[in-house]
Parts: sequence; structure tokens; C-alpha cells
Amino acid sequence: MTRASTIPELRARYGTRYRWLLLLAVMVGSVAAIMSSTIINVAVPDMSRHFAIGQERAQWVASGFMVAMTVSMLTTPWLLGRYGYRRTYAGTMWLLLGGSVAGGLSNDFSLVLAARVAEGLAAGVVQPIPAIVIMRAFEPHEQGRAMGIFGVGAVLAPAMGPSLGGVLVDLFGWRSIFFVVVPFCLASLWLSSRFVPSSAPGGAAANRDGAGLDWPSLVLATFGTLCLLNGLVQLHGGLTPEAAGLLIGAMVAVVWFVVRQRRLGAAAADSRSNAPLMNQALFTDRPFAMGSLVAFTYGMALFGSTYLLPVYMQLGLQLSASYVGTILLPSGLALACTIGLAGRLSDRYPTHILVCLGLTMLAASFLLIRTVDLQTSIWLMIGLTVLSRIGLGFIMPSLNLGSMRALHKDLIPQGASTINFVRMLGGATGVSLCGIVLEWRLTAHGDSLTHTASSAARLAAFNESFMMLAALCLLAMVAAWQLRGPGRKVDAGGLS
Repeated sequence: MTRASTIPELRARYGTRYRWLLLLAVMVGSVAAIMSSTIINVAVPDMSRHFAIGQERAQWVASGFMVAMTVSMLTTPWLLGRYGYRRTYAGTMWLLLGGSVAGGLSNDFSLVLAARVAEGLAAGVVQPIPAIVIMRAFEPHEQGRAMGIFGVGAVLAPAMGPSLGGVLVDLFGWRSIFFVVVPFCLASLWLSSRFVPSSAPGGAAANRDGAGLDWPSLVLATFGTLCLLNGLVQLHGGLTPEAAGLLIGAMVAVVWFVVRQRRLGAAAADSRSNAPLMNQALFTDRPFAMGSLVAFTYGMALFGSTYLLPVYMQLGLQLSASYVGTILLPSGLALACTIGLAGRLSDRYPTHILVCLGLTMLAASFLLIRTVDLQTSIWLMIGLTVLSRIGLGFIMPSLNLGSMRALHKDLIPQGASTINFVRMLGGATGVSLCGIVLEWRLTAHGDSLTHTASSAARLAAFNESFMMLAALCLLAMVAAWQLRGPGRKVDAGGLS
């Protein structure tokens, strides 16, 4: 019997439950992608020792992944239109699978970094797909519930990742963490062959003869991102000419990118012209524009803390990797429970209220870390991480839905891709910024992570790094308050 591949065929075979089966299929792949992004953090100290490299260089296994994931997100709408959901999704899973196996078998740090970049490319393409599916396959009154259910699965990955990764690092070394995502990749490939349609967004057949990918804009985005992150890294030694040159290069690339997107958007009516990677019509809608700003600063705080917390507990509080994983597990479970509830609440309560509430709790958790020292009960640390993850749970489903509900259906793939891009750009910046601020404050306090023992000076440096993250959360609240009120309906050509 021929396997169903179009949306009508799949709906006819599976009935009303099909949309949930589709959500499950894309959720498993997202779990694999998200887990691969977070599980590496607990292995950074062990990897640094294994390859005899500094903390700053070892951090690039996290930052390199984030850069690749951030840039590749912009290609998702084009890939879906050119190859359809099924081929695009399966291709990313094969790439993620190959990168994981290659990373686990590599004996050279450069090869490990290349494998992480391959994983990041795959993870970036797959990240916007669940939001596109939810906005297109579910009715408005079901979208919050669907986003909450997806969020539970998505956050269990970073919840379980550090815990599982910590145990594996202690028992088998850093290589073992690369193989954790392999079963998820295989499961997602099986599910995609049965439940993910072959069509492009909107139900039309994939058009392989359509406009080509806008490679110049993609190169500009990659160049700008790399200049930004490397410029931030150079800042730890002060505002040197090299750092200034990289940051100026990043600004030039951003301006050039925006100008090019506007020009391509104006010529989008010509089907032979390349479509813009980031349609500027998206930002004429206030909720989407403000949501993007919140997503950027929120991404800095989220991914910066995801990197900083395990390093703080291992090198600041002198805890083992497996113990760190145990501490982080309750917070992950709290996040999973909260995000399911927040998904339902986002169908009933204003977006700005839920997002601001979450940002307040997140900022409070960072500020209260100042009360922790080497003699503090571990239960306080668990309580603070739980508080931070409850805050995240209120932000995640509300922000996506509140930002994209007013968009025209033809702009939903671009909207999902763009808001994920700016969040991950913030995340990549946050990971680098946390490393820079930590090194800066350690130097100011006369300490270094190369020293075996911790000290009050080291804890002070970590505390000041967390204060920086709290300040970012408070800045995000200013933009989040602008999410109140309905947005205007926006189509690909502007307002309608």
C-alpha cells in the first residue's frame, strides 16, 4: 500500500487526531536538537582538561553550535518551500545524527568543533518548524494548549540533558554525551516518514523550480554574527583595535543585511527574484517587533544562564558534574509543569502579563544567587534554579503566540524563523557575554578558573555575572509591556 504523504491523505488516514500526531513527530526532532544544544555545557570543564585548552576556547563548542543554529534558522522557510516538510525535516535529522556520531568519535578538538557546527546547522533548521505547524494546523483556541504540550516535551530535553550529561561525563567521559541524541534522531526519522507531509507550507506541493536561496544575505548574516561574537570575546582584553574592527564589521553587516532585505521584499512580486530571508513587513506589526526585542534579550539571559549555571556549580561551588545534573533536574521538571500550564493560560490572559511575570521571577532568581556561598545548603540552590525555570515557563509559549497571532498566514513561516533567529542570536551573544564578563570579573578580583580551589573572590565574580543577566531581564520587561493590545493584520506586502 502506498504511504500517505499529502495533508488530505494523512487526515483521511488518521482522522482528527492527525494534527497531534504531526505535533509529536516534529516535537521528537526538536527534543533531539535542543538536547544537543544544552547537554554539552556540563562537559565543558572535562573537555577543557582533555584537550589541554583554556576555558575560553572550550566554550566554542557551545558558542559554535549557537552561531550555526542561529544563522541556519533563516533558511527554514526557503527549505520548506523548496523541498517540503518531510524532506527538509528528515534531512536535518540525518545531519544531526551524523554530527553527533562524528563528534563522539573525534580525537581532535577541531573535529569536535566541526561536528558541533554540523549539529547546530541541523538544529537551527528544525527549530522554527513546530511553531509553523502549530500556527497552521491548530485552531486559535487550541494553539496555546498545543504550544504548551510541545513546550513540555521541548523543555524536558534541557531539563534531562544536564542531569543525564553529568552522570555520563562522570562515568564515561565527555564523548558519551554526543551519543545521547542518536535514539531521538532515529525515532524522529521513523515518525517523519509516517506523519510529516511532503507538501510545503500552505498545503501546496514543494516547488523545486522556485526562487533560489538568498546566499548573499545568508553570508552577511553569518559574517555579522561571527564578527559580533568574536568582537565580544576580544573585549575581555579591553577595547583593542581588533575588537573595535570586529564590532564595526558586525554593525556594517547588519545595516547591509537590512537594506538588502528591504530591497528584496520590494521585488518579491517577481517570482524569479530571491525572496528575502527576513521579510521586513514583519516588523510593521508592533507585537511582533516588540516580541522580537524581548526574544533577543530573553535569549541572552536564557542561554547565558544555561551556560553559566553548570560552570558556577562545578568551578565556583566545587560540585561534581553528576551532582550538578541532580541539582538541575528538579528545575527542569518544574519548567515542564509550568510551561504546560502557561500554554493554557496564554489562550486566556494577555501576553504582556505572563511574559513580565516570567521575567520578574527569572531576574529575582539571578539576584538571589548572591546569598549562596560554599557553606549554603544545597536546597537553596535547588530553590533558586526552580524559581528561574518557573519564570521561563511563563515566558516561552506566551511570547511566540503573542508575537505571531496577528501575522498573515503567508508570513507565519518567516515569522517563526525570524523570532527564533533573534532569540538564538541573543543566546549566542549571551553565552559569549557571560564568558567575557566572568573572565573580566575574575581578573578584577585576582582569581582565575585555572586555580583548583574556589574562593570568596571567585564567587563574587560569578555573582556579578548573574547580576548582569538580571539586568537583561529587567530591560526585556520594558519591551514586553509593549506587547499589550491587539496587533494589526500584516501580509507579505505590508498591512492589510
